[in-house]
Amino acid sequence: MSTKKGKPLPSLKSDAQAEQFVDTADLSQYDLSGFAPMRFEIAKKEAALNMRLPAVLMDAVRAKAKANGVPYARYIRMVLEADLQRGR
Repeated sequence: MSTKKGKPLPSLKSDAQAEQFVDTADLSQYDLSGFAPMRFEIAKKEAALNMRLPAVLMDAVRAKAKANGVPYARYIRMVLEADLQRGR
């Protein structure tokens, strides 16, 4: 097994350049070790939840969401989903 990481990914300036690169490149030649899994939200949001929280809790939720790079509503959904998955 080779320990060679591969070549670095090129800098792509537009979505069109990225699409062309992915369509034509052999990605096995590149170092993808810095990539992290990403979750896309595709499911339609059909139900709404409205709740009142203490300001200190809402501030903490917003800060945690920002630290994770997601909007706070998405962060709350992620926390609920993770808790429900653990309970299964």
